[in-house]
Amino acid sequence: MTAARPPTTAEELRGAGLRVTAARVALLETVRAGGHLGVEAIASQVRDRIGHVSLQAVYEALHALTAAGLVRRVEPAGSPARFEGRVGDNHHHVVCRSCGAVADVDCAAGEAPCLTASDDHGFVIDEAEVIYWGTCPACTTAHRSAAP
Repeated sequence: MTAARPPTTAEELRGAGLRVTAARVALLETVRAGGHLGVEAIASQVRDRIGHVSLQAVYEALHALTAAGLVRRVEPAGSPARFEGRVGDNHHHVVCRSCGAVADVDCAAGEAPCLTASDDHGFVIDEAEVIYWGTCPACTTAHRSAAP
């Protein structure tokens, strides 16, 4: 018995009801490989793969992929939006106050939505977004090195 192969990026796009284009395939694969990328970094990497693509087309594709649940938009307060391919598991993030680096943090406690609200005000809660703020190891080391 052989294991079923994972769907191709094009098949995932079709399965989400999206039109398959070279730009969307390259964009989804770039986001999934890149961690927490900003729009400019995504656009640059997509251009490296397929040639010219406008920034507007990247924004539109990111919006469509986010709406389809294939990409997650992360927007820490005071920071530009970043996009990641890790979706569906309700994980959280830690953000460096100094350089803006973003890293994933698994669920804080229990099962999704990870945190139980002290008062849900009648809402049916299906997700919790937690952002931890601090200083990344590289910035901490740099700060210590620069101290007198």
